[in-house]
Amino acid sequence: MQLRKTLLATVLAGLTASAFAAPVTYSVDPTHTHAGYEVSHLGFSIQSGVFTQTSGTVVLDNAAKKGSVDISIDANSLNSYLPARDKHLKSADFFNVAKYPTITFKSNDLVFSGDKLTEVKGNLTLLGVTKPVTLKITNFRGGKHPMAGGKQAYGANAEATIKRSDFGMGMMVPAISDDVKLDITIEAIAAS
Repeated sequence: MQLRKTLLATVLAGLTASAFAAPVTYSVDPTHTHAGYEVSHLGFSIQSGVFTQTSGTVVLDNAAKKGSVDISIDANSLNSYLPARDKHLKSADFFNVAKYPTITFKSNDLVFSGDKLTEVKGNLTLLGVTKPVTLKITNFRGGKHPMAGGKQAYGANAEATIKRSDFGMGMMVPAISDDVKLDITIEAIAAS
């Protein structure tokens, strides 16, 4: 009888804790967050670049296995490791940063397998065009961040492949591949 009462009390305590668990907001750490891409160049090599300036928030409700992601990328922070190429990529031929200075990714659809985040289904806005994109999570970890005063933090790596022409970036397709692999690295730290 005592064992049943103990089990019942444990289950009720767990349910109560879950019922009162609240979503936590995490701020993107811009020094450990970036978005990169890889694209085939004339079939000879895979060229890459990275956007080095990001901002945004991630909201996680671990108990409910729900959350949201709202990320902004400064398109002018593109670095392809060659200044002349950067200038061309930032022009109206490609990213048109003068007209579209921000790339965004927004999601309210996080997919978990147990405690692990496996996918983030959202909308990518590039060149003023918004399309659904599913990020596959290849690494996900949460814990106390030793470089952020022990605050709770999460880190993840994600990838997806998009067709750049879907966003109106058709310059030099197919010489420069239409398929672009996106690689995202993010760390986000509890806001409070």
